[in-house]
Amino acid sequence: MYEALYYKKLPNKKLQCLLCPKRCIIDVNKKGNCRARKNINGKLVSLVYAKPCSIAIDPIEKKSLFHFLPGSEAYSIGTAGCNLHCQWCQNWEISQANPEDIPYRELEPEQLVQNALENNCKSIAYTYTEPTIFYEYVLDTAKLARKAGIKNVMVTSSFINQEPLKKLYKYIDGANIDFKSFDDNFYRKYCFAWLEPILEAIKTIHKLGVWVELTNLIIPTLNDDLKKIKEMCEWIKENTGVDVPLHFTAFYPYYKMLNLPRTSPEILLKARETALKIGLNHVYVGNVPTEKAENTYCPKCNELLIERAGFGIIKNNLKNGKCPNCSANIAGVWD
Repeated sequence: MYEALYYKKLPNKKLQCLLCPKRCIIDVNKKGNCRARKNINGKLVSLVYAKPCSIAIDPIEKKSLFHFLPGSEAYSIGTAGCNLHCQWCQNWEISQANPEDIPYRELEPEQLVQNALENNCKSIAYTYTEPTIFYEYVLDTAKLARKAGIKNVMVTSSFINQEPLKKLYKYIDGANIDFKSFDDNFYRKYCFAWLEPILEAIKTIHKLGVWVELTNLIIPTLNDDLKKIKEMCEWIKENTGVDVPLHFTAFYPYYKMLNLPRTSPEILLKARETALKIGLNHVYVGNVPTEKAENTYCPKCNELLIERAGFGIIKNNLKNGKCPNCSANIAGVWD
């Protein structure tokens, strides 16, 4: 058993977890809301340390990171549990499961880093479920990966308190943050979380110098209001600048949202147009085929820089992170 970080002791052996904004108060032999942290006789224990239930080698583009080592592969891991409960979750079988109910593989941080090296992966991605809930595992692995010259990537909802965030992100190189909506009511009703800590996390991660990309899954009738999308884009521009890539992705009926239609390409393209009009430089559409909306263009001269199809790179024209036509610097992590 691995003792968790960030908790305090209360009377009668109760504990309060301080990792995420839910700040669960946990009785003896009970778990927190994420299912991954348990009070065992007055000590908070991580039930998922070194126990990934999902392991794969993925293209970095599958993490929705388009400006981070394009064309490279990421050694990707995730454990059971999550501190959000999104009603459309594509990985609900593991994110909403008890760790003891899911098959896993014992994989200590040292071996994980070695596996990434042996498979020529340039990064390790903490993904599939919410990496905040396997915080200690991420932290220990990320420190070793940094020493080994492997970059660390978070695919996250960023529902995390500021102190643990700042400690962890010293070792994180890139993050795709799932920006589910710019509506607090949406977060509370459909994700069982709330918006403000996520906004603060995005700002902090960006200020720490981590490469950030944002993903907004557009769900018909629930968060497809273009006025709200415009507000979100204005907030992004004001708080992270115009060079943070934004990905609009399509919803497909899943888990507890089988009654809603899939997102049309038209609304995704309208959202992209809205973001570009606000002044964001790099706006993408995913999960549906489009002619040009997955490509990267120079924001200065509109030269085609990276041509994509799905998760594959067809052509990369960047020259040392610069546009080959006008020599403008293109924001990203290119080597």
